[in-house]
Amino acid sequence: MTGAPVALESEQLRVAVNPRVGGTITAVEHKGLGASVLGTTPWEPEDTTPDSFAAPDERTWLTRYGGGWPLLFPNGGDACDFEGVFHGFHGEASLAPWEAESEGAVLRLRRRFASVPAEMHREIAVAGEVVTVREKLRMLGAQPVKAMWGHHPTFGSDLLAGPFEIQSGARHVTIDEGYDPPNNPLRPGAVGPWPLVPGKAGPFDLGRPQGRVAALVYLRDFASPWMSIRRLDDSLAAALSWDSAVFPYAWLWYELGGNADPPWAGLTRLIGMEPNTTWPATGLADANRRGARLMTLQPGAEIATIIRLHVFKPEGPVRGVDAAGRAISRST
Repeated sequence: MTGAPVALESEQLRVAVNPRVGGTITAVEHKGLGASVLGTTPWEPEDTTPDSFAAPDERTWLTRYGGGWPLLFPNGGDACDFEGVFHGFHGEASLAPWEAESEGAVLRLRRRFASVPAEMHREIAVAGEVVTVREKLRMLGAQPVKAMWGHHPTFGSDLLAGPFEIQSGARHVTIDEGYDPPNNPLRPGAVGPWPLVPGKAGPFDLGRPQGRVAALVYLRDFASPWMSIRRLDDSLAAALSWDSAVFPYAWLWYELGGNADPPWAGLTRLIGMEPNTTWPATGLADANRRGARLMTLQPGAEIATIIRLHVFKPEGPVRGVDAAGRAISRST
């Protein structure tokens, strides 16, 4: 049944999940370090089921968003009409309630979607310093259906409370061509190697963003599918790794006090590291119009994937992530 927020714990981590609103992971805390890594918003999100799971715009979606780690499916980005169906901002999965059953440090979630003929089973498990999310999507329809599938983990709190660096296994970056608020230091539509990309005032280091920044880029051509944020004082780090066969891209979103518009009000410090099937983050209809890669769900298909988050005290720069989802971090 769908119920109250669920707490999952290992010896090292405490994780909170809200099955009522998208099965969102709302907090990840390292108990030994006394530190949280997922970000929060300067407003209190509503913890009630909305009238519709198809948010007509971003402002409506944000009423249920308080940071954390939502799931995006079957749409990502702008609300749109696509193939005869209205898909809300960031998709049904991010707002809808999920059936939930917990057992120890494992939470199992299930939802049969209304916007596409598909069902998803999710398992969120905590062991040691690693959060593991396993997902299985089963197609129930008789005709192929196009979809976007992604994760929206947003980091902040103690992780961004001091100087930090972002590292990644990506090789190339494309800057979003349409998102250009006043505090965007990047050249919309430009491309470059990770982490130095074309900026409006010269090369910009995505790994060491400075000052107030509001920007959106897309990472691709991963040598290995991972990203990390490390406090430069080596007090805290988080490394995310995923299955590149399902998620070949990652959206990287900076909201570092750079958006003065409500409800952000220049008070929000979040970085989204977001594996996805597709870019850009403009919704199914626009992505399809551009000829972007969409996921096509074939009749009878089952797709399984896995994402891991390692929260830890680093020993210098993160060099990569091993097969168990643990960051490789050495001081030399």
